[in-house]
Amino acid sequence: MTEQSAATRPLRIAIVGAGPAGIYAADALMKSDADVSIDLYERMPAPFGLIRYGVAPDHPRIKGIITALHKVLDKDQVRLLGNIDYGVDITLEDLRRFYDAVIFSTGANADRALEVPGIDLDGSFGAADFVSWYDGHPDVPRTWPLDAEKVAVLGVGNVALDVARVLAKTGDELLPTEIPPNVYDGLKANKALEVHVFGRRGPAQAKFTPLELRELDHSPTIEVIVAPEDIDYDEGSEAARRHSKQVDMICNTLEQWAIRDVGDRPHKLFLHFFESPSEIVGTDGKVTGLRTERTQLDGTGNCKGTGEFKDWDIQAVYRAVGYLSQNIPALPFDEQAGTVPNEAGRVLVDEDADGSARYEPATYVTGWIKRGPVGLIGHTKGDANETIACLLDDAANFAPAPEPELDAVTAFLESKGVPFTTWAGWYRLDAHERALGEPQGRERVKVVERDEMLAASEPGKIVTAD
Repeated sequence: MTEQSAATRPLRIAIVGAGPAGIYAADALMKSDADVSIDLYERMPAPFGLIRYGVAPDHPRIKGIITALHKVLDKDQVRLLGNIDYGVDITLEDLRRFYDAVIFSTGANADRALEVPGIDLDGSFGAADFVSWYDGHPDVPRTWPLDAEKVAVLGVGNVALDVARVLAKTGDELLPTEIPPNVYDGLKANKALEVHVFGRRGPAQAKFTPLELRELDHSPTIEVIVAPEDIDYDEGSEAARRHSKQVDMICNTLEQWAIRDVGDRPHKLFLHFFESPSEIVGTDGKVTGLRTERTQLDGTGNCKGTGEFKDWDIQAVYRAVGYLSQNIPALPFDEQAGTVPNEAGRVLVDEDADGSARYEPATYVTGWIKRGPVGLIGHTKGDANETIACLLDDAANFAPAPEPELDAVTAFLESKGVPFTTWAGWYRLDAHERALGEPQGRERVKVVERDEMLAASEPGKIVTAD
């Protein structure tokens, strides 16, 4: 393929990761004036990433984002290639054969570490693993130990609220959602009666969104309890309330809960502030308690320890202190930040002797792998727009792909025996899941097993066990 012929064909782009970040990047490419042809790669047999495997099942409003993502994937310029494990089924070197540029949007699916004694005890869990279980991820165990009557959740973000709410709700409350049978069975047997959510700072520093917080109180089985002594603000907190309507709404909700009488709903969900986890206590290798240090605000909105400790009767602990991306083969990686080093989405390899940046040619990142796992799903649109602007600015200097034909990469995958899924296959899987839900009056029942997903989406392909 010569440079002249490359100029007469669409720009061939591979996007690795078909969650919201990757799909928004595809959308930004198609909305530009460039003539593009895009292949979206996804490790799972189904697309949508975090929406399918990271959002709580009782959040249909957020899952409604799929409708907008559908419209992007329905366009002729984009193909979905699912059930492909980057680094195993296809490498960066392989991708360079078929594409002029590659964008990575692989997100974050691991738990950030929390360095406290006892974190490795039996009964200490990462929130990401629990979320994957209740969202029916095929690569996690089918059962989850839910025999603790008193549970702690460490963290005051939306993931912490999701975990706490799912632990506090009954299985029957969640049955109308898309949860698969194994998750329903597990939640129905859940013994949790008390869920304690701990934050080391105050109400004004909580990272909830107001809607997520208020949703806690909508369940007829969950009594949300806030201690009046945990409602405290310093000068930095008051400034945060004045400058952010969202912070003020969160504080107002917590204040209302702190002054009301405790009701008689069977499951108690406590929101604790100014309690910093100092140790997970164990006996015979199992969690039997949590020790926290009381903190106080220092005037700036930050906090410091008081030296006053308290032991809590707890049998399970879930840390929800942030997600962490995993490194991407053949790319530089910042282990601490959990991101690929980049400038505005261009993958940064190093600096030359004169201090100028040196970039990985025609290689880009977007979403959480670019900036870290912060912000809401919609924030990845801005990431995508910035990255795509850089890609298009660089496009004139791309080395043309040697094999840019559409069928070249599919022939390569078929030659390796990779049973990849397609966008048409998603429609078949979608119909299958909806059919499973119809007899129960549910919108869908999510399929968990990878082989069953493949059989539903690509019935003509031979699927062999790993």
